[in-house]
Amino acid sequence: MANRNRTTAAAAGSVMTVLLLASGCGSGAGTTGTATAVRPAAAQQHLGDGYDDASGSGSGYGSGSGSGDASAAPGDADSAPAGRLAVREISGIGGVVTDGAGSALYRFDKDTAKPPRSNCEGACATLWPPVPADDAEASAGIDAGQLGAVDRADGTRQLTLAGWPVYRYAKDVRPGEAKGEGVGGTWHALGADGGKAADGKKAADGAKAADGAKEAGGEKAAAGLSVADDAKLGKILVDGQGRTLYRFNKDSAWPMKFGCLDACLNTWKPAAPVEKEKAVGISAGLVGSVERPDGTKQLTIDCWPVYLFTGDTAPGQTNGHGKQGLWFAVNDAGKKIPAAG
Repeated sequence: MANRNRTTAAAAGSVMTVLLLASGCGSGAGTTGTATAVRPAAAQQHLGDGYDDASGSGSGYGSGSGSGDASAAPGDADSAPAGRLAVREISGIGGVVTDGAGSALYRFDKDTAKPPRSNCEGACATLWPPVPADDAEASAGIDAGQLGAVDRADGTRQLTLAGWPVYRYAKDVRPGEAKGEGVGGTWHALGADGGKAADGKKAADGAKAADGAKEAGGEKAAAGLSVADDAKLGKILVDGQGRTLYRFNKDSAWPMKFGCLDACLNTWKPAAPVEKEKAVGISAGLVGSVERPDGTKQLTIDCWPVYLFTGDTAPGQTNGHGKQGLWFAVNDAGKKIPAAG
């Protein structure tokens, strides 16, 4: 889910003293450092490769994923009826809704579900053909009551699921392909509940990882810090609720600097400290804490303050990774994970 909150880069321009509580983050315990709060320039809104406006005049609404071109799709796929919808497991994405021919179906972040409205017209609709509402049926795993229709500007009726307009992707040429997943950061394979299929998989994987951690280490594992396996990012650090931890490039480890202050903290929440002996899957020497300018304590990993992202609404999600090119998940070695290429 694309979060374009401009507040993530806000900070104060003052100078403060930060007390380092973590060993190894300076010359020793009790060492103080000068932390300069940086106010980064507001990040310019990024227009993704998924589609920028209804005229198709943006930076390209399909160039960010997959191979081939729109002409490679079957000629009748654009207007083919939906047929009997099903849920198909697609590797790396999860349970994806497919049409009667097995083609993956998609939703667009710039559409709305309440009320249903499509914002993909013109050239966009050539690459992302709207699925006609006629002849759609629900099979096991899909609530028929969630199927609906929305009138498009050209007078046709488009299928909706849980209010979201439904599309195909012209570069998917074989059943079971989902090359459109994540294109431009705005196009997503459709889940059975109308949500994003990948989010459902991450939530399930996060819950499974949390359950496994509890079984493996009992109370110790359930405490506050452990390692989860993410399908795309590999091993990532999560808190006791399975939520992904992030670090911020505008912070620094030594001398300690906080770049996330004031309004930034509405979106990025400082993670609570964790006792070293209750951290699972990471070296205790990398786990520490720091006192923030407001007097609260924050968890540090390898001397970097770490945060939770309010845009992650379920365990296992990594929606904050790569945000503005400044926020990154952290691996089990305490290092930031590079943004996906």
